[in-house]
Amino acid sequence: MTLRECAKFANENPVCYIATVEGDQPRVRAFALWYADETGFYFHSGAPKAVCAQLRKNPKTEVCFYAPAPMPDPGTMLRVAGNAEFLNDTALKARLLEDRPFLKDMGITGPDDPMLAVFRIASGEAWFWTMANNMREAESERVRF
Repeated sequence: MTLRECAKFANENPVCYIATVEGDQPRVRAFALWYADETGFYFHSGAPKAVCAQLRKNPKTEVCFYAPAPMPDPGTMLRVAGNAEFLNDTALKARLLEDRPFLKDMGITGPDDPMLAVFRIASGEAWFWTMANNMREAESERVRF
């Protein structure tokens, strides 16, 4: 298994769940991956949102991507664990606004808008889960990136 395979799975199944912590309370919410490649898994959010505050205070996170299958097969999950890093890169944010023009409809005025936050998981580990390895999760092959 390679990081390229993990990125491909994430790009094909971009709706995911991201876990953070606030004090001693775990928080999880659905998120839409922007994209993944050999440099990491990229996301965006509104800078004032709680998820950004939680990741700035404690950047440790885990994301779960899911591809369903016809029952009784529960499908495949990709779990990605690592540290979130916020990117203040105007060119990257301009690309985001080209890729996702609906952000402008939400009030984002441009790549320098302080309301726009871009973050990525650039290092960590990723692994797949299926029913085939359900009781042997610790033995699942990990991709370190």
